[in-house]
Amino acid sequence: MEWYNVGKIVNTHGIRGEVRVISSTDFPEERYAVGNKLSLFQEGKKTPLVLTVATHRQHKNFDLLTFEGYLTIEMVEAFRGGILKVSENQLTDLEGNEFYFHEIMGCTVFGIDGQKIGVVTDILQTGANDVWTVTPEKGKAHYIPYIEDVVKEVDIDGKKIVIDVLDGLLS
Repeated sequence: MEWYNVGKIVNTHGIRGEVRVISSTDFPEERYAVGNKLSLFQEGKKTPLVLTVATHRQHKNFDLLTFEGYLTIEMVEAFRGGILKVSENQLTDLEGNEFYFHEIMGCTVFGIDGQKIGVVTDILQTGANDVWTVTPEKGKAHYIPYIEDVVKEVDIDGKKIVIDVLDGLLS
């Protein structure tokens, strides 16, 4: 079974079993919804611990979560450093021009003229739109905004993306 990262537990928050999560999902409202199940992968443990979200709120740059049955700081301290994941059967179908991060990562980016630009190695969430870090074989990385004027075609099955290289985009 395939597993997909949702976030990393970086610390506890307060004394009532709340944890701080650095999120790596585009859908925190869905992934951290009360009652949703997340699997916690911890170093040194062979099987994940299935946790049920009891509460979710945002604080600064973190998502703060509590889990059913874990009511104190002592009960969640061991979760620190763990990775929260969902299984492939928990993924929902997305609308037309929406993609999961794992679908975009590793795609090769080409200009409309067929010139190979590089491979998507990271995705930055800026608020207005996502920005893809495209790393060429040689040279520095390019930052490509995921907007209609730039991204012309996304072929997930072929791991290929075609963009319109606007003036100054690759400088």
